[in-house]
Amino acid sequence: MEPMGARDATEGDRLDRFLGLSAQALRLRARRLEVIASNIANAATPGYRARDLDFRAALAEREDGPPLARTDPRHLAARQTDERPQLRFRRPVQPSLDGNTVELAVEQVAFAETAVRYRATLAFLDARVATLKAALRGET
Repeated sequence: MEPMGARDATEGDRLDRFLGLSAQALRLRARRLEVIASNIANAATPGYRARDLDFRAALAEREDGPPLARTDPRHLAARQTDERPQLRFRRPVQPSLDGNTVELAVEQVAFAETAVRYRATLAFLDARVATLKAALRGET
């Protein structure tokens, strides 16, 4: 009889493989929306430096698959991927005199673009789940 945790991990791996990079992309897009919303909320905060998430770099970092686990102390340590991707400071086109680098128009465009991409990714995942449900019901 296999341990409960091992079975759950295997089923989770299968689901991750089925959903592919789309599930990871959805998490990254959600994180980017949070960062941009934080920038917008701090648009009037003196000295606040706008941040952003490099979506392509963060997704490329996750394409290699899940991080490896060391099951023996003699194993080499695997490269650990950070669950929260590296944030970078934005370079402002025209910084304000108080040191704030948030440019509201830039943030609003980035937020709208990311929100549209988030919804598209969500729609794709919804279609994948619908396909899985149909297969489980024997409809395909």
